[in-house]
Amino acid sequence: MENVIRLLIVFGGTLVVTIALGWGIDRGLRYWSARHPKTTIPGLLRRIQLPLQLFLGFAALRITYPLADLELRQDTVILSVLATMVTMSAVWLVVRIADAVADGLLNSYSRRARDPRRVRQLNTQFTLIRRITSTVLAVATAAIAMLILFPGLRVLGTSLLASAGIIGIIAGVAAQSTLSNLMAGLQIAFGDSVKIGDTVVVEGEMGTVEEITLSFLTVRIWDDRRLTMPVSYFNSKPYENWSRGGPELTGTVFLYLDHSTPVSALRKHLYRYLSDHPDWDGRSWNLLVTDSTPTGIEVRASMTGRDSDAVWSLRCAVREELISWLNEQHPEALPRLAALEGFDKEKAPVR
Repeated sequence: MENVIRLLIVFGGTLVVTIALGWGIDRGLRYWSARHPKTTIPGLLRRIQLPLQLFLGFAALRITYPLADLELRQDTVILSVLATMVTMSAVWLVVRIADAVADGLLNSYSRRARDPRRVRQLNTQFTLIRRITSTVLAVATAAIAMLILFPGLRVLGTSLLASAGIIGIIAGVAAQSTLSNLMAGLQIAFGDSVKIGDTVVVEGEMGTVEEITLSFLTVRIWDDRRLTMPVSYFNSKPYENWSRGGPELTGTVFLYLDHSTPVSALRKHLYRYLSDHPDWDGRSWNLLVTDSTPTGIEVRASMTGRDSDAVWSLRCAVREELISWLNEQHPEALPRLAALEGFDKEKAPVR
C-alpha cells in the first residue's frame, strides 16, 4: 500500500506540475501577445504547447522515476526510453520554436518591405532551410539516441552516423534523381530563379507556385488544380516566370475585324475605358493594326497591370468591352462569314 501511495504521489505530482507549468507558459505568451499586438511571435510561439508539454512531462518523469523506488528489472530500459523521449521531444520543441520565430520575422518583414519579390524569396529560403534542418535533426537524433542510450543498438547508431560519409557513393548508384532534386531545391532557394508566390507557366499551364520541398514543387493552376513536378524540372527545362523582374505585366487582346473598322474611334474608346478601370496601372496602353488579310484585319490592344491577376481580369474585360462597343456602334466592323452571305433559306434544298 505504501508503494502504491508513493507511486501516485510521485507520478501524480509530476503530472500536475507539468500541466501547471505548461499552462503558465501559455498564459504568459497570451499576455505578451495582448500587450504587443503588433508582434506576431508570441502568438506563433503558442504552437509549441504540445511539444513543450511532452518535453516537460518526459523530463519530469525521467527525474522523478528513481524516487518511486519501483525496483523493477526493466528499470534501465524504462529510463532509457524516457531519456529517448526527452531527446526527441526537445528536438521537436526546438523545431517548433524555430518555425515560430522564422514566421514571425517573415511576417514582420513583409509588413515593412516594399518589394514583394524579396518577401517571396525569403519565404522560399526559410521553407527549404526548415525542411533540411528538420530532416538532419531527425536523423541525427535517432542515431545519437541509439548510440548513447541503447548500448545494444550502438552498431546501428554508428552506422547511421557513418552513413553520412558514404551516402555520396550510395546515392550516386541508387538515388541520382533524389540528389538531383535536393541540389535543385538548394539552387532554387538561393538562386532566385523561382519563389513561392511566383506566377509561372509550365507545361502550357499558368499558375502560382504554392509549395517548394526538397523533392517536388507544386503549382496551383487558375482553376485550383495542382500541378506537381520535380524541382529539377526548373533547372533543366525552360519555363515562364511572370513575377521575375517585378510583378507588373503587359496584357494583350487580339481582335479580328473587318476592313471598315474605325480604328481611331476604337482606340479612343479603349483609352476612355482603361482610364476608369481599377486594374489598369496607367503605365502604358496602345491599339494597333498588326496584320491585314484579304478578308479582314488583326487589331492588337495592349495594356499594363500591377500583377498577373489584374492583367488577366483586364484582358477579359477589355475584350468584352471592345466587342460590345463595336456591336452597338459599328456592327459592320465585326467579321461576317462570306459563305453565308446571300444565303436564301427558301431556296435551300429540303432533306
